[in-house]
Amino acid sequence: MNEKRKRVVAGVVIACIVIIIALAALSGFITDIFWFNDLGYISVFLKKLLTQLAIGVPVFLILFLVGTLYLNAINKGYHKRLIISEERLGAKGQKRLSLAFSAFASLIITYTAVTTVWYTFLQFRNSTDFGIADPIFGFDVSFYTFRLQFIHGLNNTVITGIVVYAFMTFIYYAILMSVAPPKAIPQAEESDDELGKRRKQTQQRSAFTENLMRAFGIDPELINPQGAQPRQDGSGGHFRELIYIASKQIIVLGILFFLMLGVNFFLRQFDLLYTSTDVLYGAGYMDIHITLWVYRILIVLAVIAAIMFARGVAVKKVKTTFAVPVVMICVGIVGAIVGAVMQNLVVSPDAINKEGPYLAYNIEFTQNAYDLGDVSIRDFPADNQLTGADIESNSETIKNIRINDYDPAKIFYNSTQSIRQYYNFNDVDVDRYMINGEYTQTFLTAREIDETKIPNQWLNLHLKYTHGYGIALSRVDKVTASGQPDMLIKNIPPESQVDEIEITRPEIYFGELTNNAIVVGTDEQEFDYPDGESNVQTMYEADSGVKMNLFNRIMFSIREGDIKLLFSSNINSESRIIINRNIAQRVREIMGDLQYSDPYMVTANGNLYWIIDAYTTSKNYPYSEPYNFSAGDTTNYIRNSVKVVIDAYTGDTGYYLVDEADPVAATMSKIYPQLFRTIDQMPGGVAQHIRYPSTMLNIQANVYKRYHMTNISVFYQGEDRWDIAKEKVGASDDETAMQPNYYIMKLPGEQDVEFINSIPYTPKDKNNMTALLVARNDGEHYGELILYQLPKGKIVMGPSQIDAQIAQDTTISQDFALWQNSGSEYRRGNLFVIPIENSIMYVEPIYLQANEGSMPEVKKIIVYYNDKIAYENTLAEALDAMFGAGVGDGSATLPGGEDADQEGDGSGTPGGEGTSPGGAGTSPGGSDAGAAEIDGLSQAELIAGAQAAFDKGQRALKDGDWAAYGEAQKELGEYLSKLAGDTGTGARPAPALAEEEAADGGAAASEAEAASAA
Repeated sequence: MNEKRKRVVAGVVIACIVIIIALAALSGFITDIFWFNDLGYISVFLKKLLTQLAIGVPVFLILFLVGTLYLNAINKGYHKRLIISEERLGAKGQKRLSLAFSAFASLIITYTAVTTVWYTFLQFRNSTDFGIADPIFGFDVSFYTFRLQFIHGLNNTVITGIVVYAFMTFIYYAILMSVAPPKAIPQAEESDDELGKRRKQTQQRSAFTENLMRAFGIDPELINPQGAQPRQDGSGGHFRELIYIASKQIIVLGILFFLMLGVNFFLRQFDLLYTSTDVLYGAGYMDIHITLWVYRILIVLAVIAAIMFARGVAVKKVKTTFAVPVVMICVGIVGAIVGAVMQNLVVSPDAINKEGPYLAYNIEFTQNAYDLGDVSIRDFPADNQLTGADIESNSETIKNIRINDYDPAKIFYNSTQSIRQYYNFNDVDVDRYMINGEYTQTFLTAREIDETKIPNQWLNLHLKYTHGYGIALSRVDKVTASGQPDMLIKNIPPESQVDEIEITRPEIYFGELTNNAIVVGTDEQEFDYPDGESNVQTMYEADSGVKMNLFNRIMFSIREGDIKLLFSSNINSESRIIINRNIAQRVREIMGDLQYSDPYMVTANGNLYWIIDAYTTSKNYPYSEPYNFSAGDTTNYIRNSVKVVIDAYTGDTGYYLVDEADPVAATMSKIYPQLFRTIDQMPGGVAQHIRYPSTMLNIQANVYKRYHMTNISVFYQGEDRWDIAKEKVGASDDETAMQPNYYIMKLPGEQDVEFINSIPYTPKDKNNMTALLVARNDGEHYGELILYQLPKGKIVMGPSQIDAQIAQDTTISQDFALWQNSGSEYRRGNLFVIPIENSIMYVEPIYLQANEGSMPEVKKIIVYYNDKIAYENTLAEALDAMFGAGVGDGSATLPGGEDADQEGDGSGTPGGEGTSPGGAGTSPGGSDAGAAEIDGLSQAELIAGAQAAFDKGQRALKDGDWAAYGEAQKELGEYLSKLAGDTGTGARPAPALAEEEAADGGAAASEAEAASAA
């Protein structure tokens, strides 16, 4: 009885251990099921598993059955053809051996199949036509993007299976010869049997061969007839005997192998459409006229090789067996040599004519693959005929010029709006909203919990500090008197100065910094937000998350490696665990077959949402040039067909199709019908904030640098290749390629302002601007691309040239030098290229940061137009200086109202120094005299004003007042400019032109220089 109890106890213990190990191994899978079910995407999660089972189970069963019959046939033939000296396994043992071998081989082949072809199988079944046929074989592009890869995978799986069966056959025979050694191996026919002839010719057998045969239990004397001389063929004799025994199996496997090799050559024809040379991407002249025919010859030879291999093995003739494979190798080598000769002697000397048709295919298909086939090309005269009236009529464009940059704004938000050390603004995003009745471009950023700054106790990390709170929002075109963003939504709880925006659900449970799993609905209230010296508490009101019953607590404890989830007394059966709160990780967990770019936050109907742009891609679009989408990941087809919207409070994650014409997206929606929703199902108000992503436009712009050329000769010679324009950003003098910038503007020829994204081009290795690529974002025009092409007959200044002009301006360079010498750091903002009417204006903000720990502030605004520079405190002043007094009214100025008065000193300018010294609208003493009074001064009065400005600068220099010195130098520059003959609006000529104009300044310039020297 005791023994029986011990066995029962031991059995129970073993069963418990097995269950624990199984649960531990399956905890990730089980909890994923719970999580996907909570999201409503259980069918998405199970799609892979169910597809692999649908492929794997029948494949395994068929292979297992075939393998078992195959090995049984081998076993039966072995015993039938040979005289067995001893049976060491017996019938049951041999049967088990066959089953084990068959199961092992079937498992390997099945695993290869299900892991490599499951998704391509789904694409094959659900493929959507592109409506475009390739020019060589005439197949729809869907054959290459959805079907060809599956066929390749199937072919590779069959070849793998043949190799596995070949190894299995020889190993199985070797085991049979070991456990059931034959007494003798019958001699082969001697007539045409090459093996028999060699037996007759062989006179001696080496001692090594005899010992090897005896090791397998074979009597050497039984192999040869009595009286025969020992063989001299060394160790190959026994191997040949094994070949003889397995000849039938070798024939079958050889035939299948060569047939599959022929299929492989057949498929490699289509791979020619992805070849790459220095001239083009895709099949070229040599590929079509040589390589394609080599593959076709090899297909025929592969079929012949299968036949001859079978005959050669049957009659034991080595030459017959391997003659055709040798010919195939020779054909491949000769084909490569002939191809190289043709490429160098025939194609290269006449490449334009020979490769011309294929270059046309490359251009057409690349443009289609990157959605560049419908770019609207418009001529833009850039005639520099802007007037003050033009500026005023484009006031909505002017009002939305961004004079804030992302990084300085982020520093400001984190310095003034983080409220507590554990809050952080991770990113600043640009968007557009109706702000008090006006269509306005804004910065918006989310106030998230930085989990690394929370007191490191388990309760704080998982139950208490569960969410961030609220957003900060500001206009991009306005700053306070201290040069900082003018806040429209700020503080905790959110305080909004915008009639159209009220945030009623500010909690952020899902974001870019939320990496910890949390448990809600516990006995412990959550921290909501700080309120003075106390904290406001809350409880999560949504039903998101997985309920924490006992089993779920065990599973999630194993998953998270956190035993406290199992034993915490604050967690009850109604509590819910929320995992995968990091939104970037969340979308990849749900659907890993899409590519994603950085998320941005929007607010609509009082709620907060994240929007993530998702991209459908393919590497198999024929004749399309690949692009390096991300590190190590290339694509040659891309669409931004999916927008992912995540509710920051509930975590509801929706995938919305915005481009139903995309065949890749349509195919994915057939594969995952429960995943994708239509755009009209998007939460109310969110659709107004979808953007044409900078990632997409940047890829298209880089591809279009070359593929805007449609003339074959021009394309081949690269005569009109472009580069992305370069600019200097920050404190560094290094130039970097410009990134797309968002604007609200009225495009030339359009009636209304709209939200657009644009990036400028320069000719390759040149700095002048040649074109501007614009993506539209609003309404029915969403996704439309416009290329504004500048005249080729005249020079239009490019961004890097503008930056050079700015750096050479004496007043600006003096300010930069003074700021640096005083321990401050200046930095340049993005240079904005703004088309207005038929002209182009450039705007660049300049930031000043007193020291490393201080906040950058907008110190100056530079406007460049028609070879003149205006350098003022505000955009309004710069426009006044450039186009005349009063033009800047209503543009992006220092904000009026309470903020400006509170943060400034009442003067309306930073620092309380009155009006902008030296700018348009200043007089010799720095008083607000107006531009007209300066223009009306005599030459002597201008010289006196210059002398007064110089003296003021010297006094400031003596006192160490660098700011005052800079303003005095600017004022001095204004008077010198007037003396040099500048009768314009107050803007200075650009330095390159100033030298020419100064040469004509005559005596006035000489007197001004003398005054300056004094």
